[in-house]
Amino acid sequence: PDGTTGYTRDGQFQVDNNGQVVTANGYPLQPAITVPDNVSNLTIGEDGIVTASVAGETAVVQLGQLDLADFVNPQGLKAIGNNLFRETEASGNPVIGTPGLAGLGTIQQGTLETSNVDVVEEMVVSAVS
Repeated sequence: PDGTTGYTRDGQFQVDNNGQVVTANGYPLQPAITVPDNVSNLTIGEDGIVTASVAGETAVVQLGQLDLADFVNPQGLKAIGNNLFRETEASGNPVIGTPGLAGLGTIQQGTLETSNVDVVEEMVVSAVS
């Protein structure tokens, strides 16, 4: 809400009126991903690459990339509400990278985690609060 970077594990992304991919609470992702009006199919790969079928294009178009964030001490993150967390001195700085590389997990489109997953350990996608 104040314009600083927050981190979320809530993957219920939506497209707002401006075509921006946002969190369920309307916060834009960073880096920003814009979805054109004429998209018929939007896909997020395990590597975080966002692609779409666009009217008039024969091949799928890459729209952007979702990054994952990892922390030395995820329990040190500060919950700020709306499924957002902020880094603290206790959490350490985020290590941001491509899903599936350098020890980061992958993204699974259209899936839900099980109830006994450690919420803080599964913190993944950055967003602006």
